[in-house]
Amino acid sequence: MHSSSSAECSTADSLDTDSLQMTQQDAGFSDYPHVIFLDAVGTLFGVKGSVGDAYSTIARRFDVTADPTALNQAFFQTFKSATPMAFPETATAEIPQREYNWWYHIAYQTFAHVGAIDQFQDFPGFFATLYDYFATAEPWFVYPDVWPALTYWREQGISLGVLSNFDTRLYSVLRGLELEPFFSSITISTEVGAAKPDSQVFQAALNKHNCLPEQAWHIGDSVREDYEGAKAAGLRAIWLKR
Repeated sequence: MHSSSSAECSTADSLDTDSLQMTQQDAGFSDYPHVIFLDAVGTLFGVKGSVGDAYSTIARRFDVTADPTALNQAFFQTFKSATPMAFPETATAEIPQREYNWWYHIAYQTFAHVGAIDQFQDFPGFFATLYDYFATAEPWFVYPDVWPALTYWREQGISLGVLSNFDTRLYSVLRGLELEPFFSSITISTEVGAAKPDSQVFQAALNKHNCLPEQAWHIGDSVREDYEGAKAAGLRAIWLKR
């Protein structure tokens, strides 16, 4: 595989293997890597409808009415302004509760932003239902280009890994979506104690495959977290423009 002292970066509109073949040729290398890491949400799978739709639908079960569009806007405003979901120096057994508390704050602020928080008689009960829902396959869909790409790479003998800023529910989501068998590693920010674009999380993923940064690709839909993060860590970065 062609290597250099700096990572070569490029963009792709899909995981179509022909497009990525052109991408790697344009970047100046011809061989596929030892391992390909992929982001999870927005790359492998996405939310059916919108986050606001899901929040609104489950809220109605608790006799709370809120506009899905407004909820969706409030969610992303809150999500983007939140501190990264990474808990350095936290015991493994404590991570799930830290994740839960992190998302509880996001959900609470989302409904507060749209003026609906006072409608709740039991917000903790609502949130428990919401949190469990997003741990299943039900709210998610797999992008159609994912199956053929993963199958092709596996046939080529390339190791595959997930590298995500999601939480430990990712394990159950990947199982539910029947994606888990494709991956030989799953690296999550909360378990590493650092979130993309921090190079520490990329290095943690590389360590699982005993490979150098220039032997790996990372593909994701976030310019900052995936593209720039992977580039800074020395991987060959591909920004997936969903």
